[in-house]
Amino acid sequence: MKPERRLQVAILGATGAVGQRFVALLENHPWFEIASVAASERSAGRTYREACRWLLPYEAPDRVTSMVIADMSPHSGIDLAFSALSASVAGDVELDWARAGVPVFSNARNHRMDSDVPLVIPEINPDHLSLIACQRESRQLPPSGFLVTNANCSVTFLAMALAPLHRAFGVKLASVVTMQAVSGAGYPGLSALDISGNVIPFIAGEEEKLEAETQKILGTLENGTLEHADITVSAQVNRVPVTDGHTESVAVKLGAPATLGDVRDVLQAFSGEPQAAGLPSAPPHPIVVMDEPDRPQPKLDVERENGMATFVGGLRPCSVLDFKMTVLGHNTLRGAAGGSVLNAELAVARGLVGGGRGDNR
Repeated sequence: MKPERRLQVAILGATGAVGQRFVALLENHPWFEIASVAASERSAGRTYREACRWLLPYEAPDRVTSMVIADMSPHSGIDLAFSALSASVAGDVELDWARAGVPVFSNARNHRMDSDVPLVIPEINPDHLSLIACQRESRQLPPSGFLVTNANCSVTFLAMALAPLHRAFGVKLASVVTMQAVSGAGYPGLSALDISGNVIPFIAGEEEKLEAETQKILGTLENGTLEHADITVSAQVNRVPVTDGHTESVAVKLGAPATLGDVRDVLQAFSGEPQAAGLPSAPPHPIVVMDEPDRPQPKLDVERENGMATFVGGLRPCSVLDFKMTVLGHNTLRGAAGGSVLNAELAVARGLVGGGRGDNR
């Protein structure tokens, strides 16, 4: 269901690296219009041009650069909010907006594992949006307010690769070793002296997110209760000197027999509600299977499909588990801002957003 008018949106944490991605994605969006850019007290009251060090390789939109940055308290005239806030402040701010009657689509980790908060990848688990009714009741939210989260950036691509296999054959075990881009550390991120010519085999909290969030996303929802998928995930994570694009070496053990051709066909044919509904940000092919032996590669592939697809290559038998593959996705587009925008589009199409604007608190 397309909205009758362009919905007025706020971007929380608009001056940061992910906030800038939201600005770029939403400036010419057919359903959404940026009505407010909000940031910390040190930025509030200044224009976006004055407060923001623009990091993307093209000019910031003129209309946004002239906007005066608001503080992060809820304000009127907003149909929905996108949160690019850091975890240090996101938890309370996002709930304040939801309590003010504004749907919030968050990129932050704070509420992802809350039992009443949908952790959504639209091609995989759009039905998890029905948790919103439970959330409103348990948190006593107004009829229009709620919170939806997108997954951790590395989880997004692992879950996307596992979902069609889990549906077709069942996934019992998955081992993943990540090679994660420096943009995932935010800005200014890591020192060049630390990362140049180097691999850092630790990212705080990342292994735990891969193991837990994947189980929630692939879980089943019955009678308002989410049962996490019975999949054992073993994760090892690394930061590598790549600008954009998380690469993952994945091995899986399936619950039913399958040939290599079966696995390839299931991945290649995968599609979901965003594609069927023609959502504006949905990639035509959410999974792109690559048969070249040396693909996917961040430098060559991560910007394809507008950075919104998951690329899978190197499909082959595994001598320990059943099959192994290489998975790649754009961490700041599909894995961050783009994932939240697609979640919002899904909610609009399902009639969950657009009925009214948040109150001024």
